[in-house]
Amino acid sequence: MAQPANPEASPWLGAISAAAQSRSNIFEMSRQAENAVIDPRDPGGFPSPWRRAISARIALQNALPELAAHYLAGVTEPALRILADPTEAGRDDRERSVITFMDRVATQPRAVQAEEIEGLKAAGVAEADIVRLCELNAFMSYQCRVLAGLAVLKGASA
Repeated sequence: MAQPANPEASPWLGAISAAAQSRSNIFEMSRQAENAVIDPRDPGGFPSPWRRAISARIALQNALPELAAHYLAGVTEPALRILADPTEAGRDDRERSVITFMDRVATQPRAVQAEEIEGLKAAGVAEADIVRLCELNAFMSYQCRVLAGLAVLKGASA
């Protein structure tokens, strides 16, 4: 079997090399992303303690109680802490709409329909806040998947 003239020219090896070189930045980039969605400069209609409670909720929906505890540690208001419980619906109609949306994006992202975004708008959620909510959910999905993958790797190496 003939060998390639220049194995370093392989697109696969190039991609692996680039990934390995950027790996050292992943921790800092992940921390920055977390700060951006949990404690943003402009939280819009959803302050950081609310975001932490919802992050804990998403972590619990992904069977990650330690991650949920991490986020809940930053929530002191009892009414907000309750929102971390996936069985809680919200304190008013607007919040119920938002939590229903966040739960659906967190648990059934492929099933989300454009009508659900329109429902948020009808509930009085600004478009910029809808984007912020989606960013929060996207980060939590990333975080939960990384933790799940690490747990699998840990189990495979045991």
